[in-house]
Amino acid sequence: MSDPLKPSVSILSKLGSLAVHCEEMLSAKGHVFDRHAIAGILLDGELKEWLVQMDKMALLPVKR
Repeated sequence: MSDPLKPSVSILSKLGSLAVHCEEMLSAKGHVFDRHAIAGILLDGELKEWLVQMDKMALLPVKR
C-alpha cells in the first residue's frame, strides 16, 4: 500500500459498507445479517493491511 491516507476506491467502499452495516445493526430493525456482513468485511485482506498501516501511523484507537 503506497499511502494509507489516500485509500483506494475499494477500501473506501468497504469502509462505507462497514458504516452502513453498523448503523443498521444498531438500529431498532437490526439484523444478524449485518453482524455477519461486518465480520466478513473485517476479514478482508486489503482492509486488514490498510488498518495495519493506519495503526503504524497512530491514527486509530488503541485496541483494548
